[in-house]
Amino acid sequence: MSRTRTALPLPRLLLRLLALCAVLLGFTAVPGAGRAHAAPAFKVLAFYDGTYDAAHISFVHEANQWLPQAAAQNGFSYTATNDWNQLNTANLANYQVVLFLDNYPQTAAQRSAFQTYMNNGGGWMGFHVSAYNDQTPSDWSWYHETFLGTGTFQSNSWGPTSETLKIEDRNHPSMAGLPATITSSVSEWYSWHNDLRQNPDIDILASIDPSSFPVGTDPNQTWYSGYYPIIWTNKNYKMLYANFGHNAMNYDTNTALSSTFASAQQNQFLIQGLKWLGGAGSTTPPGGGNPPTGAITGYGGKCVDVAGANSANGTAVQLYDCNGTSAQSWTVGTDGTIQSLGKCLDVAAAGTANGTKTQLYDCNGTNAQKWTAGANSTLVNTGSGKCLDATGPSSANGTRLQIWSCSGGANQQWHLPS
Repeated sequence: MSRTRTALPLPRLLLRLLALCAVLLGFTAVPGAGRAHAAPAFKVLAFYDGTYDAAHISFVHEANQWLPQAAAQNGFSYTATNDWNQLNTANLANYQVVLFLDNYPQTAAQRSAFQTYMNNGGGWMGFHVSAYNDQTPSDWSWYHETFLGTGTFQSNSWGPTSETLKIEDRNHPSMAGLPATITSSVSEWYSWHNDLRQNPDIDILASIDPSSFPVGTDPNQTWYSGYYPIIWTNKNYKMLYANFGHNAMNYDTNTALSSTFASAQQNQFLIQGLKWLGGAGSTTPPGGGNPPTGAITGYGGKCVDVAGANSANGTAVQLYDCNGTSAQSWTVGTDGTIQSLGKCLDVAAAGTANGTKTQLYDCNGTNAQKWTAGANSTLVNTGSGKCLDATGPSSANGTRLQIWSCSGGANQQWHLPS
């Protein structure tokens, strides 16, 4: 027996279709329903021109695709702009890290704002042409001579090539877990007038390994020997410079023939470097959970501070006006360590004498880096049995922290993050 289907009246049909849509939309929305978006661990602001040399323009476009994805995967935010007037003090206060993709500030106001930002503990990463300068003397002495240390451009290799890089400082947080050598992405490489090895403020993190020679494909622009730093930091600032950022190109068709982000090991440096610059490099203690992280306040209401926001071994730990920078962000581990900028609060040379200074140093598990809570809000060093103490006592900016026999005085009282 055949049965005929009665058509639904149009209003009822519409209602059922709307209901079905609501159900389907509801199912797709459930995973995110009511979920609060976590605040980014830090915020990155990238500046670029994107107007000169197809190879540089290709890198800028690629960076502005790759970096937002990396940010989403690693818990930070990424904003890019070609308006260099956004490089001002009020705007920079909203960001922990600044990137220069293909240029550097050109006006006095931009330069002043950037220099102040860096002097106050801001983070910076620059790529390839952001260090280029062929003027003698340079048009911005602080940037080229003091900050980067390079002086003027000397030569470049050609054409763009992938090279073996020797990791010079495997203890730097940006190089954590990398092998002794890595393979770079393809790039044109610059050399400089100044020998960075002679600058005590510069820590060279990676250089071209001798096994890479010759470097280049044009016999007239090929390097056959020499020392060529590729990645470095200035110990007085929270900064990283990377000499790569120039893709190989077919200039006739404006087609990229390589990718700056093709090297997984180089990308590892980039992510770890950005996290270090943004102050997000602390590790979770054994047992899971989030360790207490934040400012440690002490004598005179001042904060425990890493001098110059410098993560180099031996950097002084001091008192300073609280400013909310990563140099004053400390993680209290369940293993007794107190860490900032990826390193540990350490008693110099594992000393036990009154007056032995504290410093930042690679975490090594020794008792010189273990601290316990004592009476009257003191912090007792396990190795010496003595208390963390503000020298003097003084609360002046720059007052060094030391160990001293525990007295319970105000200069030995500390308030830890909770």
